[in-house]
Amino acid sequence: MNKKPLVNALLAALYIVLIILVISRLEGVFQETILIPILMLSLLVLSVAIMGFLFVSQPIILFSENKKQEAIIFFGKTVGAFACIIILYIIFLWTSIY
Repeated sequence: MNKKPLVNALLAALYIVLIILVISRLEGVFQETILIPILMLSLLVLSVAIMGFLFVSQPIILFSENKKQEAIIFFGKTVGAFACIIILYIIFLWTSIY
């Protein structure tokens, strides 16, 4: 279990990048079948589980140890770091467009 919010946020961002890279490589490989919605829903469930683990598991542990303030701060730092990564994505996208 990682106890650093920035690392958790970076792992979440890396997971998203890897999923997008895989999907972009597979684009056009699959034909329109019922398996595509099944795959997308399965990927959603997997992503929610992974993001839940990265964002919430350590705060829940801290909260259960009666460290409520630390749990809230840890969660806030993780979400804040992830928000900063999203802002960096947006800046990169914005500069690559213009």
